[in-house]
Amino acid sequence: MYYILFGLLYLFSLLPFFIIYAVSDFVSFLLFRIFKYRLGVILTNLNIAFPDKSKKEKLDIARRFYTNLTDTFLETIKLISMSEKTLAKRIQVEFSESDKLFNSGKDILFLSGHQMNWEYAHYAFAKNFGNSWVGIYMKINNKTVDRIFYKIRNKYNCVLIAAQDFKAQRHIIYDKKNALALIADQNPGWPKYSYWLNFFGFPAPFITGPEKDAHLRNPAVVFVNFVKLKRGFYKFSESLIAQNGTDLKNGQLTLTYRNLLEQAIQEQPPNYLWSHKRWKWTYDESLASKWIDNVPPPVATQPVSYP
Repeated sequence: MYYILFGLLYLFSLLPFFIIYAVSDFVSFLLFRIFKYRLGVILTNLNIAFPDKSKKEKLDIARRFYTNLTDTFLETIKLISMSEKTLAKRIQVEFSESDKLFNSGKDILFLSGHQMNWEYAHYAFAKNFGNSWVGIYMKINNKTVDRIFYKIRNKYNCVLIAAQDFKAQRHIIYDKKNALALIADQNPGWPKYSYWLNFFGFPAPFITGPEKDAHLRNPAVVFVNFVKLKRGFYKFSESLIAQNGTDLKNGQLTLTYRNLLEQAIQEQPPNYLWSHKRWKWTYDESLASKWIDNVPPPVATQPVSYP
């Protein structure tokens, strides 16, 4: 089954971009107008993040989000046969700061959010850092599809570790100098062991892994913002958070990351993954010791009613 599906996807990847984007337009129209795929979740998230925007504005963000989502998926398939020269024309990234730190002997912890196109970003950084690049990813439930995406992501022989296997394989990270990438806005599995702070003004838990890694390995910490310049063209910009992770106090890294991520999302709202339930966990007083924001915690919040 793997070879059949991979062969079909390879043939699809040979199509010119204008056909691929025509397919993307059609699929995004179906998702938005016909199937309304997770539309309730998306609009609930947008109501929290942008309470001052009109219903029309939120629907427009949702519509453009669907296009970005299907573009990202099909652009990833296109990577199967895309040449390095073609990809280089479609991405802009400046590695001078991170290369300087890495060449000076520092490990680097790169943090980003679920902005698009994350697969292009992975390719750009994996090519630059080679087998020193460590990407943490989520396994796909379908084993055949997971194997295909693993092959796509491993083009430059970087180190890929599934989040589900991280504890068992984390020794790989500590055996040599590396550049580790984390998309750090995923929902934690255990909110009571997470940091809690406002995200767009509403309490949400954040994973503690980046802070633990910063204090354990003392890497330089860099935030990467994904900017969609136009369809199929992206810019990945670096912002240095700290040259030494151990210089950051408890909670400081997560707060800084939250601020940078919110700013990035506000600049391009449709370019964020609004279809996941970012506020699905509920804050209450039992979590007060985990509150790290610089504003007082609420007594409690009402559960977000997701469809």
